[in-house]
Amino acid sequence: MKNLVILDGNALIHRAYHALPPFKTKKGQLVNAIYGFISVLFRVIKELKPDYLAATFDLAGPTFRDLEYDQYKAKRVKAPQDLYDQIPLVKEFVKTLNIPIYEKSGFEADDAIGTIVSQAASHRPPVRSIIVTGDLDTLQLIDKNTEVYNLKKGVNSVAVYNIKAVEKRYGLKPKQIVDFKALKGDPSDNIPGVLGVGEKTAVELVKRFGSLKKLYADLSKSNLNPKLKARLLEYKKDAFFSYRLASIRK
Repeated sequence: MKNLVILDGNALIHRAYHALPPFKTKKGQLVNAIYGFISVLFRVIKELKPDYLAATFDLAGPTFRDLEYDQYKAKRVKAPQDLYDQIPLVKEFVKTLNIPIYEKSGFEADDAIGTIVSQAASHRPPVRSIIVTGDLDTLQLIDKNTEVYNLKKGVNSVAVYNIKAVEKRYGLKPKQIVDFKALKGDPSDNIPGVLGVGEKTAVELVKRFGSLKKLYADLSKSNLNPKLKARLLEYKKDAFFSYRLASIRK
């Protein structure tokens, strides 16, 4: 099976910027994010030996999630301008290597990744996708033909997530990560979830019922704790709204 490596551009740039010292050119321009991105790219090419490469980036402006929920990612601290100044230079380098860039107004890079992964899986014969990223937002995309190559502790240490690795860490299948976030919420993206439902309860509910949809379909006849049942009913709208926000579009 041929390998497709997908670079989560913005996530890698952020990871490199915060992990590396403030390297500067002779003219004083900060280039640590560029250096880190290039280092990761060359290491990925050497280690993963991809047959195909693609890069995805966020575009400036609101996404459909921002338009539906004005508090989406509202608690995040805006990154320094000298990080954003490096993004065009990273893109220029990527283009120099003839690596195609995928980005779309109104959507996040994760949605572009989801679309690419979906198309790779439907290709005949299927193409194996390896997502190279600096966060865990794309774990929900993992399946038998898709893995996540996640940078941690800077840019030198890597954790590779496949189906078994996700199940070991979360006790859930990759596709259930969205159900989990819908119940627990996601503070990093300011996704509300169900008020009062923590990680342990969210995992138990998803394990027991299989999905958010099945949970609410069976809720009335379940023997859940009455207080928990009442809370789930009270915040049902928030749960399904959170599911929509957390789901990567394909």
